[in-house]
Amino acid sequence: METILTIALILFGVSIVITFFRILLGPTFPDRVIAMDVIGVNFISAIAIVSILFTTKAFYDVILVLGILAFISTISFSKFLERGVIIERNRNL
Repeated sequence: METILTIALILFGVSIVITFFRILLGPTFPDRVIAMDVIGVNFISAIAIVSILFTTKAFYDVILVLGILAFISTISFSKFLERGVIIERNRNL
């Protein structure tokens, strides 16, 4: 079981490196944002594998915080694409 988890961890690392090149070379801004989201998901998965390998629950909070941050960044980018702004302000007050 440890060998399978170690191989999976290595493959997640390779995936993160390949996706990092997509961030550097991505032709458009949405491609780069989606690549950052993919890196976040792969990083969360790698932390979960490390947590299983070390047989500890200490990394679960880190996984939760990273998941929330990745979700908020994706939502804010989609709102930016839809409306052009992320936080709307009423300046007529």
